[in-house]
Amino acid sequence: MTIYHLIDDAGFGGVNRMLDHLIRALGHDAERHEVVRIKRGQFSPPRLENASHIVSHLSVCWKNMPLMTALRARYAETPLIHVEHSYSERFVAARVENRDRFETLLSAAYALFDRIVAVSAQQGRWLGRKFVGADRLAVIEPCVELDDFHAVPDRIAGRKTVIGAIGRFDTQKGFDILIEGLRKSDRQDIELHLYGKGDEEKRLRKLAGNDPRIVFQGYAESPAAAMASCDVIAMPSRYEPYGLVALEAMAAGRPVIASRADGLAGHIANGAAGVGDNTPDGWAKFFNELDINDFRRGAVSRRKQAKEAEQVFAERWLRLLGDLTERSHQFLMAA
Repeated sequence: MTIYHLIDDAGFGGVNRMLDHLIRALGHDAERHEVVRIKRGQFSPPRLENASHIVSHLSVCWKNMPLMTALRARYAETPLIHVEHSYSERFVAARVENRDRFETLLSAAYALFDRIVAVSAQQGRWLGRKFVGADRLAVIEPCVELDDFHAVPDRIAGRKTVIGAIGRFDTQKGFDILIEGLRKSDRQDIELHLYGKGDEEKRLRKLAGNDPRIVFQGYAESPAAAMASCDVIAMPSRYEPYGLVALEAMAAGRPVIASRADGLAGHIANGAAGVGDNTPDGWAKFFNELDINDFRRGAVSRRKQAKEAEQVFAERWLRLLGDLTERSHQFLMAA
């Protein structure tokens, strides 16, 4: 019994780390998980011997539609699952100009799969309203290996409060909002430490100017080590289907301040602080009113929540795969 995971993302980002964790968490003697690398835009699906399930982590784009269509045709009796890692309601508002064309693409792609997996309840509600019936939709929040984050010691109070922001330097992440917010703030006992790299770095450095409170730390080889140096983690994203950094911060016992973009609203419901107005003025107001002592409590509870999230992740994947196996057997017997 082999479960194949198809992916066209070559980077060592959240999707690949989630897959690594999924394989470690679910793989056993009777059930093998195998990752298959796909070149975006290739026409023919790979030969997948003895496939019990096929899970797509592919980008839904016009370039990949021939491959997805051929995959459905070749494996007509094999349960096909697609995990939607990329798109969300706020993504559409921020990035999509021709919405009719975009919605046609998603509707056509999702129709090829037996199940669509949303990575947050918020994304799931959007998918359910627009594209997928409740009988074909599942919600499984991602998880990665969290041991390094659980091992991070509680932060000892210092003279300054360090706000950490970790991720790609991309407009999606909203680090420009954070920088401008701190520059508008009067607080001199707060530092903003930015961990990452990307196309926006030059612009972000220009926005930061010579403000000594803003420190560019470069790419974080170890996100857990970066979090160990921070008191709070900030996530001012403009859109975010889930927000894996928030889960990692919880495992490290660090409080999170976030926008309400898509899946981040779910983290706020689970204990993160909402910034409210995700603008420079909104963040400036939050910084000016911040009392770090209000956030220091609750580290044990946050770590416990992260442990529970690991368990729920595995349980939901097992349930989904089991349900589709049962349906597939019923279909074959009826045929």
